[in-house]
Amino acid sequence: MSANKTDNRKKALVLINKTSGTGKAGNDTLDIAIALAEKGYEPIVYPIIPGTDLTSEVLVAEYGKETELILCSGGDGTLNHVMNSMMLLDKKPLLAYIPSGSTNDFAKALGIPGVRTKALEVAISGKPTQYDVGKMNDRFFNYVAAFGAFSKVSYATDQDLKNVLGYAAYVISAIAELPQNIGYSCHMKIEADGVLEEGDYIFGAVSNSASVAGMTLFADADIKQDDGQMELLLIRAPKNLGEFNAVITALASREPDNPYITYKQVKKVNLVSEDDVEWTLDGEFGGAYKETTIEVIDKAMTIMTKQS
Repeated sequence: MSANKTDNRKKALVLINKTSGTGKAGNDTLDIAIALAEKGYEPIVYPIIPGTDLTSEVLVAEYGKETELILCSGGDGTLNHVMNSMMLLDKKPLLAYIPSGSTNDFAKALGIPGVRTKALEVAISGKPTQYDVGKMNDRFFNYVAAFGAFSKVSYATDQDLKNVLGYAAYVISAIAELPQNIGYSCHMKIEADGVLEEGDYIFGAVSNSASVAGMTLFADADIKQDDGQMELLLIRAPKNLGEFNAVITALASREPDNPYITYKQVKKVNLVSEDDVEWTLDGEFGGAYKETTIEVIDKAMTIMTKQS
């Protein structure tokens, strides 16, 4: 092949997290490189190794400006790191995602197949689709920022357990933490698009997906990822067994209007509490804050999705 043809090839950065989710990322590295090369890309392939210079943050900063495509092979947490790094670029490449996590909530929301061979086909030959990104304080998220009961389950569940059991690992972890989660309560003042409310909450989330850790939230199936809004869900802390049963009933029946649940579309939310509140972002620890501002950045990223 001549030097001119090589120089004319588009570059694709391939980031592979072998340790994520089911541990399957990396098994098809050669297949990914071949598919990209046949599509006219020069693949630049790196493993993601936390604690070294081989992280999403370092590699995207180094290669992001010269690549047309960044392909991420890993779980939702890996994708979060890649997307956060890409958000710092002046000109963002196309993003492609081959999910290998235990639940792959965001991939499901976008219709990216869970079967890796089919996901690779979408990553190479799919349709570029814009989607909204959430910003929580100084960090970004693809599909959820959450606090309260069970919000730690995604990032606190042992990775080896997730590799063996998949989604069942989340269920086991959730059951193990059930007593302390039922007793969780956080007092907050919340302003959502100019509307104020205050109370004690057992759980809260701003989401761009119908499920978190594989568990369906109080959300409609037709959530759109590109409408400039995300879904705010707040669940008030029950004061007694009767209220607890009422909350469970409201969630099970998805009642849109009841005194225990707030559920609505928002563009910006500000949450203030007296104590630090721990957050999870896309299934990973997102920090602890007394004041949290979440806003939606309209169509901030472009990702490859299945052709309609």
